Amino acid sequence: MTRNGGDLVVETLEKLGYEKVFGIPGQHALGLFDALTRSRLEFVSSRIENNAAFAADGYARTSGQPAALFVSTGPGALTALAGLQEAYATSVPMVVVSSQVPRVGLGGKRTGHLHQLDDQTLAARNVVKSTTLIQQSAEIPSAIARAHSEAVSHPQGPVWIEIPQDILLDDTTVPPVVDVQTNVVPVAARTELLDAAAAALDAATRTVIIAGGGVRRSGAEAELLALAEALRAPVVTSPGGKGAFPWTHPLSMQSWIEDQYTTDVLESADIVVAIGTAIGEVTSNYFTMRPQGLLIHIDAECRVLESHLPALAIHADARDALAGLVKRVQARTADGVAERETRELLDKVSARLDSQDLAKERGILAAIREGVPDDATTFWDMTIAGYWAWSCWDARSGQFHSAQGAGGIGWGYGAALGGAAAGNGRVLAVSGDGGAMYSIAELAVARQHNLPVTWLIVDDGGYGILREYMNATFGKATATELSRPDFVALAESFAVPAQYTTPAELADVLATSWIADGPNVVVLQETLAMFAPTHLENLE
Repeated sequence: MTRNGGDLVVETLEKLGYEKVFGIPGQHALGLFDALTRSRLEFVSSRIENNAAFAADGYARTSGQPAALFVSTGPGALTALAGLQEAYATSVPMVVVSSQVPRVGLGGKRTGHLHQLDDQTLAARNVVKSTTLIQQSAEIPSAIARAHSEAVSHPQGPVWIEIPQDILLDDTTVPPVVDVQTNVVPVAARTELLDAAAAALDAATRTVIIAGGGVRRSGAEAELLALAEALRAPVVTSPGGKGAFPWTHPLSMQSWIEDQYTTDVLESADIVVAIGTAIGEVTSNYFTMRPQGLLIHIDAECRVLESHLPALAIHADARDALAGLVKRVQARTADGVAERETRELLDKVSARLDSQDLAKERGILAAIREGVPDDATTFWDMTIAGYWAWSCWDARSGQFHSAQGAGGIGWGYGAALGGAAAGNGRVLAVSGDGGAMYSIAELAVARQHNLPVTWLIVDDGGYGILREYMNATFGKATATELSRPDFVALAESFAVPAQYTTPAELADVLATSWIADGPNVVVLQETLAMFAPTHLENLE
């Protein structure tokens, strides 16, 4: 049987345990797709490359396994970069295989090949952990194995492999791949840093914990719970960390990370332990949080440590560091003080929301929560409903995912398709009408693969969050109003069942959609408002 460079790619991915590949065929990538016909890998197509990257992202987050993405040269590769930015910002493991013009067109020459770029790897370098340009087919198995190892080593992320067209198409004499060696590099906490952190925690009287997405990615939920209970330390989760700590636990401050009351608690603590978070814009309450006590900052990405706050910085995987601290700290007897302070905080947040006439918004989020099962996996786009969910969504036994890493609009539905492709049951995507138009072509993908995604589109006739920002800043909004389609008719044109709903009917409609077969769409025509952050109220 004739084999080509594409066979070496798919054979290596198979031996590494990959089961699915996301992407779109392209002229220079034909060798890859020909090889798929001789492979057990299942190809999940997309209609636009950035959505293919979003789908691979959603698959990796849902399955807990790295994803494989095939993209074509030039326009295809460039279009995928926006999707890769989110995966890179949120540490989502992915092996990206991009085609390239034939080797004769490399090296900065302008040979007139279709899709040719001066330096395609340079374009990708800002949104992936590393790039490799293959020069000979014999390099492929080892290069793919290295890419996999790097993608799953902390901090995880996408890795870019680029293969010229002629290498993918030409016959190869390299034997079939039967053994692949990988090398996952651990990020272990240094002993002296854990000792210093534990000594400080034992001496402290009020410790508060911020849990970020790194806790979930490392599977450190049990270690986080053990540390919080040992220290009697309240825990607040970032949007990415949602689900890392039980929502109704007496020490759970939930996810009201943007609230000034939460900021006050963090600033007044003796020690803040921030784990698996960059303490970025949202988690720092828009860079207003200034802890007065010691900050212990733990992250597997060394570049975020002390990026804008001084700290006892521990470069480590969250699970390793938490386990080390649990072994070292002295467990305290529960006296009810931390639990009482946690209840008081949540009561203050609730009272502030009560004062802002937000019954409709809170009711809609409650209806979504009621309408889907406790173990539902949900994907939230950059929309007002998603911003609410960052703070108020109780993930219960399910997974919560959003695009707050890079913040690109349109992520929600594409990622949900990948999440559904993971095969763990129906998932929910929530988008605004603006974000939905970024993804509307992917209804064809949902139908083609019969993917069980319920897509809730909250249609307010514009870019709702930008409308809010502009009105608050300038007293008027510009270029935020949109001419939008009849989303129900549009979905039905793809043979995807769809219906309009109201806030009162929303929970029942979602519950009914959940037991259906394949994709469906629910459209809610409502304009939502954001809750007012107290740090802005205090400036008035």
